[in-house]
Amino acid sequence: MAKYSESLKLEVVQKYQAAGLGYAALAKLFGINATVVRRWVEHFREHGLDGVRKKHSDYFSAEFKLKVLRQAERRELSNRQAAALFDLRGGGAVVAKWRRQYDEGGAQALHPKPRGRPPMKPPKPKAAPAAPAKADDQRTLEELREENELLRTEVAYLKKPRCLGSSQTAGSAQRAQAVLELRQHHPLRMLLQVADLSRSTFYYQAKALATGDKHAGLKASIHAVYARHKGRYGYRRITTELGLRGQAVNHKTVQRLMRSLGLKSLVRPKRYRSYRGEMASTPNLLNREFHAARPNEKWVTDVTEFNVRGKKLYLSPVMDLFNGEIVAYEMNERPLFPLVGNMLKNALSRLTGQQAPLLHSDQGWQYQMAAYRQRLADRGLKQSMSRKGNCLDNAAMESFFGTLKSEFFHLNEFDNVQQLRQGLRRYIHYYNHHRIKLKLKGLSPVAYRAQALGA
Repeated sequence: MAKYSESLKLEVVQKYQAAGLGYAALAKLFGINATVVRRWVEHFREHGLDGVRKKHSDYFSAEFKLKVLRQAERRELSNRQAAALFDLRGGGAVVAKWRRQYDEGGAQALHPKPRGRPPMKPPKPKAAPAAPAKADDQRTLEELREENELLRTEVAYLKKPRCLGSSQTAGSAQRAQAVLELRQHHPLRMLLQVADLSRSTFYYQAKALATGDKHAGLKASIHAVYARHKGRYGYRRITTELGLRGQAVNHKTVQRLMRSLGLKSLVRPKRYRSYRGEMASTPNLLNREFHAARPNEKWVTDVTEFNVRGKKLYLSPVMDLFNGEIVAYEMNERPLFPLVGNMLKNALSRLTGQQAPLLHSDQGWQYQMAAYRQRLADRGLKQSMSRKGNCLDNAAMESFFGTLKSEFFHLNEFDNVQQLRQGLRRYIHYYNHHRIKLKLKGLSPVAYRAQALGA
């Protein structure tokens, strides 16, 4: 399969957005299959830059596959739409394959098959007689009883559900557990023979099973943090929060235990939209310098759109780059100037003394209006704008929108816009006051600001 660079994918997507060319025209222009172009565009719509970046793993658990199929059925998505929603680079064919496996074998059929070559070592023979096998009438009663007992042992072992599929696919711990359960009824040497376990391995696994789960307490703590944040935290943030609670643990241990518990961050970056107007002459003073040395030194803002049952709601927040805190925000069902005007009024009311932050935005028409610029000038704020068609110039705001939609909007269902309004207020409060950020030393934005001002 052909490999395409991230820069090429981004160029194709930007060409699609800017020039308005169709998939077929772009495919011909760049010498790429039209289906591939469509996939890049759809994945970029859903996931932004992450949709065209290289993915380092294509492993999918059975639980994840089942989640994809259920979401596709519940939301009546096509295979291609489901693939775009969950950023499956194989496209709709991957979802179709999972659906076929599920229809034929249920959820069990979705479990990944072992990778790699089959073992080169030939199976061990059950017996290696030095002499030709005896006829039944020549064998002693003891030999017949021995063979009969071995067959009974093998049948009993294979009836254990965890051992179905032969000893090659069952782990040594599973096989040892089965041997322990059958040991009272069958000779140990025969059980070890049919289970293909050495005596030392069996006793090692038996001892491990007897000691119980040494991570039981840690698993409970991981579950508690995961549930408290409604599945939004991955293993890194959970590790940090456990550390803040005085429970120091290695992040790899948390990652491994979360995998064993079937816990996975539900967050997947989603679609980013920006309402853009005509090109303005305001320079890009921020120039992607997203670090601020103190509060209210640099602000960024933008507008994003939500759709609930055909009704739209627009959100206009402003973020302080010092700690990522949402300083102020406004919501409206129409993208009129009061949406941005009221947001700016609320944000300016937070300033004290001679504070006059640089305020960066894209080239949306709202930010080019004389009323908006006059308010900035009256308060002494400098205006900065992204270059035309360059969303990375406002990446900090784009990142917040991606987090907001993936952690809140796409994990919930809303009956109306009013429910969405209430939920957005709660989430932004949670984001500012409770959601820890690793780059803020494990503190929430508000806690980090308070610590900095108190230092």
